[in-house]
Amino acid sequence: MTITRFAPSPTGYLHIGGLRTALYCYLWARKSNGEFKLRIEDTDTQRNNKEAMKAIINAFDWLGLEYDGEVYYQSKRLDIYKKYIQQLLDEGQAYYCYMTKDELDTLRQEQINNKQTPRYDGRYRDFKRDIPKNVEPVIRIKAPLEGDIIVDDGIKSVVKFSCSQIDDFIIARSNGMPTYNFVVTIDDYLMNISHVIRGDDHLINTPKQMIIYQALGFNIPKFFHVPMINNPQGKKLSKRDGALDVMEYKKQGYLPHALLNFLVRLGWSNKDQEIFSMQEMLDLFNPSNINKSASIYNESKLLWLNAHYIKNMSNDDLVKELKYFDCLLFDNNKKELILNLCKQRVQTLVELKNSINLLINKPSSYEQKGVKKFIKDNTIIFLNKYLQLLEKENNNILSSNDFESISQTFIKEEELKFPQFFQPLRLALTGHTQAPSVYDIMEVLGYDEVCSRINKAVQCTFNTSL
Repeated sequence: MTITRFAPSPTGYLHIGGLRTALYCYLWARKSNGEFKLRIEDTDTQRNNKEAMKAIINAFDWLGLEYDGEVYYQSKRLDIYKKYIQQLLDEGQAYYCYMTKDELDTLRQEQINNKQTPRYDGRYRDFKRDIPKNVEPVIRIKAPLEGDIIVDDGIKSVVKFSCSQIDDFIIARSNGMPTYNFVVTIDDYLMNISHVIRGDDHLINTPKQMIIYQALGFNIPKFFHVPMINNPQGKKLSKRDGALDVMEYKKQGYLPHALLNFLVRLGWSNKDQEIFSMQEMLDLFNPSNINKSASIYNESKLLWLNAHYIKNMSNDDLVKELKYFDCLLFDNNKKELILNLCKQRVQTLVELKNSINLLINKPSSYEQKGVKKFIKDNTIIFLNKYLQLLEKENNNILSSNDFESISQTFIKEEELKFPQFFQPLRLALTGHTQAPSVYDIMEVLGYDEVCSRINKAVQCTFNTSL
């Protein structure tokens, strides 16, 4: 059975690269009816961030990436790690190292002077003399002294690491706290992880973890090291480029599935297909098909996808999503009209909220650039005439088609050009020149509100702008 895991560190918030890794792990497990597990690697007690830890769980809830069983916290498993450290000590595969900081600094300087790569020289590997006093030892594993460690990676194929480049690395610090590579190996074994999918920045850790697997007689999982996500300039992704806390994407108005659809395509593809349902992701995804090169973050593509999902989402679901942004349409009897009109022109839920507010809230101000450009000496005259016409046709106005029929006749009789008429009208109704179709706006507002807004603009604001 396929069992995968996502194992973030709560020293910082979950970012887009980590989320992509989690998605790949999730898809590969679910595709085979396996298990997807969540583990919080919180042994770095000095750097752990409780808020970041909560945000990781919240992100999974928001995105609908359900994990199996409880959340594993490494900080609660220290006794387990110590048991296996003791096993390695008892079997002679690990040892106490009494090297002081001064010794280590001197060794490193000598190696640098000799143009060698700084590394521990194994001086306490087979130490038989008296134990140095006043030194709290670390524990090091006995790494192979010759040969190669071969990683059969599902993305990068065969990667070789020379044992001559790997020293007897530390598996427990002087305070007894086990190190990252050790606890990861123990947890992956005890959680029966069959496939480890993670960023290729972890590839350098893999040979060390394989040494621990072999020392303890554990089966080694299949590794897939995923290339990084770069910015459009090919450099490491920064916050400015999109490396945000995942929950920030929610605040900016992105839909969960749009974000997941965007991420699945950052490094994996199915021909030229761009839109994937979750079921299609599950049916088609295979980590062996992940690209070998880094992917490029494209904000325009994310916005395009988000706009697609907003347009195609049911209005009932949009009403629920908009509640997060304090845009409450549950009891609005024109919510279908409002959403059908506004969702066609927006890329985020924030934009959708703002577009809706332009309709349902009376303008408190008017776009000055638009007023200066479109409000002329004759504007007040023909808008007053138009108001009189609306009052005359009151009983015949029920829909956008009715508003359109009356307006078209009026434009023709007054010999007006379309921008000359529609932009002042759009300004009067919404306060802006960029807004949906005037006729649709008028249908949403209704006869009374249309007349009220035009009258307010004519009597107060437009007059004073001339």
